[in-house]
Amino acid sequence: MHAIILAGGLGTRLRGAVPGLPKVLAAVAGRPFLTRLLDQLAQADVRGVTLSTGYMAERVEAEIGLEWRGMPVSYSRETEPLGTGGALRLALGRTPGDPFLAMNGDSYCAADLSALRAFHHARAARATILLTRAADTSRYGRVETGGDGTVLRFEEKGGLQTPGWINAGVYCLSRKMLEDPPAGTPFSIERDVFPALIGNGLYGFQGGGGFIDIGTPESYEEAQRFFS
Repeated sequence: MHAIILAGGLGTRLRGAVPGLPKVLAAVAGRPFLTRLLDQLAQADVRGVTLSTGYMAERVEAEIGLEWRGMPVSYSRETEPLGTGGALRLALGRTPGDPFLAMNGDSYCAADLSALRAFHHARAARATILLTRAADTSRYGRVETGGDGTVLRFEEKGGLQTPGWINAGVYCLSRKMLEDPPAGTPFSIERDVFPALIGNGLYGFQGGGGFIDIGTPESYEEAQRFFS
């Protein structure tokens, strides 16, 4: 299986903490955050990875190069913001295989990615979202599933401060669901694609473990403790 990492975000909220760097290269416990995601993919025997870049793309390419722990690395560069769905659609041209893995470049979730892939295949899913348990879902939004993992509904951020399952930012996706929009069309996979797939091949895999993101200065500081 091949993978795409969304690594092109502006990281506006984090710039004061990591001036002069793209968010994915922010140092976390002594290492660029992106390298931890690449290690996770290499450990899951992913055959190759495409980095979807945008903001400060040259810095990312210079840091990572064309190979990581035996995995070929290619790059898909946005010339204008395309949203998560548009960025993945653009990167398909450099990413073989069906289905493929996709992950956000500013969050990490401990998980058995081979088990995620097996879950996706067993259900002939169109899209499978890795879910992890959170003590407070109000910051991330909640994902509710049926007994077989079928996604029933999404609850937006800012809801009740209660435990539940959240989207961990890691997906197993069929190519077909992203090939219809023309390349270069901006759209969000979370807002425009997943809700439309409810009841039509969208599943949630409750296999996520420890989860952290680096989207804010507060969570960035928390990430230092998480990985140390």
